[in-house]
Amino acid sequence: MAGVRQANPGTSVPTKNYVLNLGPVHLILTVGAMGILVIFLLTILLAAAVLFAAVASRRRRQAEAANRELTNEVRERKRAEEEVNKLNAELERRVVERTRQLDAANKELEAFSYSVSHDLRAPLRAIDGFSKAILDEYAETLDKQACHYLQRVRTGIQKMSGLIDDLLNLSSMSRAMLRKESINLTALARDVVAELQDREPLRKVVIGIADGLSAVGDAQLITIVLVNLFGNAWKYTAKRPEAQIAFGSENQGNEVVFYIRDNGAGFDMAYAAKLFAPFQRLHQDSEFEGNGIGLATIQRIVLRHGGRVWVKAAVNEGATFFFTLGDVQ
Repeated sequence: MAGVRQANPGTSVPTKNYVLNLGPVHLILTVGAMGILVIFLLTILLAAAVLFAAVASRRRRQAEAANRELTNEVRERKRAEEEVNKLNAELERRVVERTRQLDAANKELEAFSYSVSHDLRAPLRAIDGFSKAILDEYAETLDKQACHYLQRVRTGIQKMSGLIDDLLNLSSMSRAMLRKESINLTALARDVVAELQDREPLRKVVIGIADGLSAVGDAQLITIVLVNLFGNAWKYTAKRPEAQIAFGSENQGNEVVFYIRDNGAGFDMAYAAKLFAPFQRLHQDSEFEGNGIGLATIQRIVLRHGGRVWVKAAVNEGATFFFTLGDVQ
């Protein structure tokens, strides 16, 4: 198509001729200024329509993709909810099963405690009673070796009776109800130390107890903790000419840690893992007496308060026992 501008006679409106070649046919189109404007506007509208259609198509594709993603997300969330519900149901089932097992274990423990406290004590009392009767009534007719053997029998029986008492006490620590209250640890520690000094007034031990120590816990159980820890420090410093024991606290992050430190016999830290197990000892009875229940009892009590207990020591350099009690004032 080719166009040439011409002026129509008798009018002032400019025109434009377009020659349309269609093979053997030649068409001459004459378009005025208004026609050009209309064509221009139609072209703009057509371009806008094409643009809007492209944008709409793109938005539609985006919406479809978003819908697919949302559908997948909903499906995934539904699957996750089903998994959570399944896990919750399984957890509830396991909790019920564990609770039933725990109840059964507690009943067995109570039966064991009853058996220990009654069935075992009776024969022990009988053996101890008859041994004492023999010593009292036949001491003059028995030689010294026989009397020594009978006395060792009585000593063993008394030790076994003490072990039974300690074992029962250790068992009760896991079942006793906690009665939490504010505890003045400084005053409690001074009472414990005063009792130790009354037992051995001739011993010279430098004891330092920090002021203002306090905690929240069961006063009766915490007393047992301090009695055992101070008792150990008192015992294992017996061979020191200048024995020292200190009780204080320190802040470790947001946690208040109490400690009892001594300069006694100490021990090899390689064996520290077995220290809190029942009946485990790191020293011979010939060196220091004991039955290995005290530290196990301490650990039970501290764990029941939501705390923890650990130790640092070295051979012949003393030991420091640390413990926390959860809620501390």
